Amino acid sequence: MEGTIFRKAIKDSKFGIAPSAWTLMAEHLGPECLAEENKIKEKLSKERYPTVEWVPDSARLLQKYGLKKSLFDYVLSLVEYHPRIHETFKILREAGIKTALVSGGFKAQADKAQIDLKIDHSFTACEFFWDKEGNLEHWNCLPADYEGKLDFMKLVIREYGFDPEECAFVGDGINDVILAKAVGTSIAFNAHHDLQKAATYVINQLKGQEDFMAILPYLGLAIQ
Repeated sequence: MEGTIFRKAIKDSKFGIAPSAWTLMAEHLGPECLAEENKIKEKLSKERYPTVEWVPDSARLLQKYGLKKSLFDYVLSLVEYHPRIHETFKILREAGIKTALVSGGFKAQADKAQIDLKIDHSFTACEFFWDKEGNLEHWNCLPADYEGKLDFMKLVIREYGFDPEECAFVGDGINDVILAKAVGTSIAFNAHHDLQKAATYVINQLKGQEDFMAILPYLGLAIQ
């Protein structure tokens, strides 16, 4: 989702983990929160750290430092789409392609993308719930990252009766490698070098000149 559909939330990428709105939230909550969030990313980069563990750990961290719904909504509003993303999804719909978003990010952000871009299916790692005062009270965690991305893809293609060879994947992070290797066509979009090695096709664009429509020729569709 981030770095692919949306511009990267932050420019810095530590420990090989893709920049995300998780880090942007921590930045807005102060340097102490960011330092603890970086420890979570470091652990994620060095050892097996299941989504059902790191997501609640990250959520508890944001809760500890007083994340409010108002700040959460504001931070997500700062993350912009890549250029020509709406036009690209319109072409995909008109071509009859079913689309699915699988992300280790926030459900609220994915909901926005699903509404704006008319994405058919969406699976994300974390949904937040708030109390009446707007305090973070609870969360729902789904294993929608790393190996979990592949599991959700398998769920969708089973329902449609597709074969993995008929499917295409677009992503940018090291957490996408497993899924990229499982489909017939994978596109590394301005991606981590490990994903570039695993992908069928690689798109590298200059910073500030990203254009999501560049994926279309690799899906047999014309750029408009």
